[in-house]
Amino acid sequence: MNDFLALIARHGYALVSAVVLAESIGLPMPAALALVTGGAAAASGILSAPMLLLLGTVAMLLGDSLLYVLGRYMGWGLLGFLCRVSVNPETCILRSAESFYKRGKITLVIAKFIPGVNTMAPPLAGSMKMRFLQFLRLDLAGATLYVAAYLALGFLFRDFLKTIMRGFLTARHALTAVLLIALLAYVVYRVWLFRKYAVYRVVPRVQVQELAQKLASEQNGRILIVDVRSHGYYDAGTERIKGSIRLEPNNLSDELKTLPKNKDIYLYCT
Repeated sequence: MNDFLALIARHGYALVSAVVLAESIGLPMPAALALVTGGAAAASGILSAPMLLLLGTVAMLLGDSLLYVLGRYMGWGLLGFLCRVSVNPETCILRSAESFYKRGKITLVIAKFIPGVNTMAPPLAGSMKMRFLQFLRLDLAGATLYVAAYLALGFLFRDFLKTIMRGFLTARHALTAVLLIALLAYVVYRVWLFRKYAVYRVVPRVQVQELAQKLASEQNGRILIVDVRSHGYYDAGTERIKGSIRLEPNNLSDELKTLPKNKDIYLYCT
């Protein structure tokens, strides 16, 4: 136990900052757990709570700003990459865009508390061309709230955390085995999900020039073009491909049932 406390005292600020930064750029790191541990260390006088708040917030802002810039210039490609750890990449993007649509820019303030949206919010804001200073103000509020909440949790329940830590150090070999088994089970589960949804990743595509040729030919009457752009990329009154219709992407399964069966249907999004 004393060795663990000494480690926290020597490297606590760096460890907490590194874990928070890593999670903010999309890596599977437990930022909340690191902040709770930091809060408990601050309650014990090992670390400084204001310093942890400052470093944690700055680390999160750095990661979020990086994703914002990448999202602004890479757009949908980056969003798809970040969503590949999700069950279904398309659903991940739609859920994040829908959150922006329903809650507006306040999503950036609460995004860190919403699984599946926390990492997606900054690049989504960038891809939607939100002004950087506006993004920075909202993200600063969200990052400060998130870091402060988990630091406070660790600060308030430090005695409970100490009890858990003592138990862990006493039975560390058994707990290590349990954690390894759980990790293996998680990996197997993710592989199973990937294989299950692999069929949806192979979607037939058509080039713009090819579709334009079909629209200009006698096949025009057999073609129906459907706009399924997510909210934030589509607004009422915005320009669409001539002759296309608009469907709500979050209700796509039900909406598709209403389309005519005797036409070739082409969907397009951002």
